[in-house]
Amino acid sequence: MKARDLAELAARNLREALLRNALTTLGIAVGVASLVAMLSLGVGLQELASKRLARSGLFDSILVSSKQNLRGFGRAARKAEPATEEARALDETARQEIARLPNVAEVYPEIRFASELRYAGKSHFALVAGLPPSARMRDAFEGMKGTFFSAPEAEEDILQVEFARELNSEPGALLGQELLLHYAERHPLPPTTSAKSSAHDADPGTNTGLGFSVMPREKKLRIVGIVETQPGAGPAGFGSGRVFVPLQLAQSLKVVQGPDFNEIVRTSSSPGGATKYLSLTVRVSNPQQVPAVEEAVKKMGFAAFSLLDATRNLRRFFAILDLFLGIFGSLALAVASLGIINTLVMAILERRREIGILKALGAGDRDIRQLFFAEAGAMGLAGGALGVALGWGLGRVINFGTNLYLRRQDLPGEDIWSVPWWLVGAAVGFAVVVSLVSGIYPAARAARLDPVQALRYE
Repeated sequence: MKARDLAELAARNLREALLRNALTTLGIAVGVASLVAMLSLGVGLQELASKRLARSGLFDSILVSSKQNLRGFGRAARKAEPATEEARALDETARQEIARLPNVAEVYPEIRFASELRYAGKSHFALVAGLPPSARMRDAFEGMKGTFFSAPEAEEDILQVEFARELNSEPGALLGQELLLHYAERHPLPPTTSAKSSAHDADPGTNTGLGFSVMPREKKLRIVGIVETQPGAGPAGFGSGRVFVPLQLAQSLKVVQGPDFNEIVRTSSSPGGATKYLSLTVRVSNPQQVPAVEEAVKKMGFAAFSLLDATRNLRRFFAILDLFLGIFGSLALAVASLGIINTLVMAILERRREIGILKALGAGDRDIRQLFFAEAGAMGLAGGALGVALGWGLGRVINFGTNLYLRRQDLPGEDIWSVPWWLVGAAVGFAVVVSLVSGIYPAARAARLDPVQALRYE
């Protein structure tokens, strides 16, 4: 039987029992709709989590620290680092060397210090942190009050909302106001010789320019923004604080930090008061390059850490979630397959004489099977297409209701629903396959009919 004749005959048979076939097709559509709605929810949640993590700097960041800072903290650390190994200092030279590695977008240090801030004649103590320009793209600044820093070295600051409420019960009124920052500035001591120094005994002529002096300073900052959450700046959440300033401004202040005191007591400290960093955050241009960059940093003699393993576990979690959502969504489609079997079996009983005539005219068992398969496939295709449309509409309703609830809780809306093209094609294809499988038994039963007995059937 030609494909064209087969299609016309199948379409005519479907039209003759329109109500019954329409209800069967609707059952398939409901099953596909539940499958699409559940999987679209899983895909949407995965995309939301991936977007949030990517904007937080977790996917593309590596935390780098000196192995000097890891020694002496626990038995495991002492075993891991031999005493004879000379660990490299994490200084500006090392920073520039890491920045020249392939696929590295930027390298910036952690600058975070406690400070006294004065507003309206009152003193407040808070943790001040420097933020790089790339922090502008992080999700913490979505929907913030005010604006981000106007320039990398602008004398501006952004307040965390809880600290802003300490300054003023109406945080929005602080925008444009001045905040006075008091801090301790670090001044390296000039080089001296051991003959002139009474601090320790050494060979004459040895440069001993270790240490620094501390000078109290103050800086006026203009408040330009207020954020609800603390913006992290890397896998360790560096940058967390209550007051945020541009990173370049924070570096220019030369504020005394913890590593400065550690360097004073180190006999291996370099002279001249060279700047040492407690840690550096390395941003990679592509998250896929994180393992290679991390390995290169370790070969340079530094300790490196990234959240790559955590992201792998996250992807595994969503894969399992999608699997279970797909299984539960397929249950309705399995029920619909029983309707297909029932519809086609009833069609056999009603069309026994027609089947007998077809066989008498020369139609073989294969032609009869193909006819019933074509009818089952047509119902599956129509039900799959209708189910995708219903599932898309159901997902939109769920997404709308979720955003409505979030707005009533004073939270920003989110897209928790997504229907990619691969899901549309897979849903329609799955519906057709289930329909064809459901048509195996009715088709085989119709093909086995004896044409003589079929012609006698009334």
